[in-house]
Amino acid sequence: MSDEIAARLSEMGITLPEAAAPAANYVPYVISGNLLYISGQLPLEGGKVAISGHLGKTIDVATGQRGAELCAINILAQAKAALGGDLGRIRRVIKLNGFVASAPDFVEQHLVINGASNLIAGVLGEVGKHARAAVGMAALPLNAAVEIDAIMEIAE
Repeated sequence: MSDEIAARLSEMGITLPEAAAPAANYVPYVISGNLLYISGQLPLEGGKVAISGHLGKTIDVATGQRGAELCAINILAQAKAALGGDLGRIRRVIKLNGFVASAPDFVEQHLVINGASNLIAGVLGEVGKHARAAVGMAALPLNAAVEIDAIMEIAE
């Protein structure tokens, strides 16, 4: 991992966890050429879903943003595992796809996913700025409030 990225993580008080094992029949990431695809990450903390339920029903935006931050931390943990520990190999975060378990009248998914976007950009700097989707869902696996996947360009 580059010293600059490690310093940013430290300044933010973030220690990346071990990358979580898949919960079903899929792999946590795929590298194809110079692209790294990271499977959807849940707001896991200590191996358990930390933020569950539906935005606009049982969860407020600030709590949803914390869930998105946890997803982003887990994305970085998967990237670190995929890249042999070297997050400095990330050349660009191309896109985050954010899924938010939402009550039917909840329309602030974009604000929730800002939690992940802000964290990724804060840790990775300019290369962390990305395209994005923020989509409301009826339900997510394990009753998670948020799930986010990522596509990154990496150095060989």
